[in-house]
Amino acid sequence: MKIALYARQIIPSNHSFICELFSALQTYKCEIYVYQPLYNQVKHLLDEAVKVKLYNSGSEIRGEVDFLFSIGGDGTILDTLTLVQDSGIPVLGINIGRLGFLSSIARDQINVAIDSLEKGHYSLDKRSLLRLESNRSLFGEVSYALNELTIHKKDSASMMIINTFLNGEYLNSYWADGLIIATPTGSTGYSMSCGGPIIVPYSDNFVITPIAPHNLNVRPIVVSDKNVVSLEVEGRSQYFLASLDSRSVTIDSSISLAVRKEDFTMNLVRIADDNFLRTLRKKLNWGLDIRN
Repeated sequence: MKIALYARQIIPSNHSFICELFSALQTYKCEIYVYQPLYNQVKHLLDEAVKVKLYNSGSEIRGEVDFLFSIGGDGTILDTLTLVQDSGIPVLGINIGRLGFLSSIARDQINVAIDSLEKGHYSLDKRSLLRLESNRSLFGEVSYALNELTIHKKDSASMMIINTFLNGEYLNSYWADGLIIATPTGSTGYSMSCGGPIIVPYSDNFVITPIAPHNLNVRPIVVSDKNVVSLEVEGRSQYFLASLDSRSVTIDSSISLAVRKEDFTMNLVRIADDNFLRTLRKKLNWGLDIRN
């Protein structure tokens, strides 16, 4: 197998795991591709016998690797989208972060995970993406997101008004600190923390969730992802923030925005009995009596 590795930052407490991971990959005779900034962090931990290939961009692993291992938390998986893009490279999330809705493999499961990949005992969880279109280029070639688009006031500015349309038909004007348009995957992220509902994957929906709305009777709404959601932003402040997952740019009221479903999906690797409902029960402690 050919495995690409990606991580943001490896703290000292995770050094032993990194050594275990490289050892396991060597045991299974994997060809290892390492993101250059990651290699610079961990090269002093590696045995001289470890042979790796380095890469700096997604184009260098497109068509070259079988899987990409995302080492960290859910935010790290969001980063990998900018690498795999529309290549279809399956991403396996190894959770050395905190909650880990998407990074489902614990550090003590790495040998089991690699063995399952070797034997073909896995499935691909094809997660839908959203695409942002605008009258100016805001995010370059990677104008899509796995979780959400967020429009937010900048700094401590007063609330903003986001005029929202579905296929050109007026929906609402949100007087709020911002607005989230989330995919089913993103429904368990920022949207959920702002009171939005959890949407099961493959539901073919977007959820539109206001952030701290001025009118308390304005609630999140679930719409079909066959809709094009258009946004016009105004407010007392001149500038606002637009974010695709963890990437943000500054915009002003002259920017027109539209969100639609992307034509391709992101492939997340699922091992054995791992699935969305099991993850919900585990991460949110559903079904447990937590009373003392």
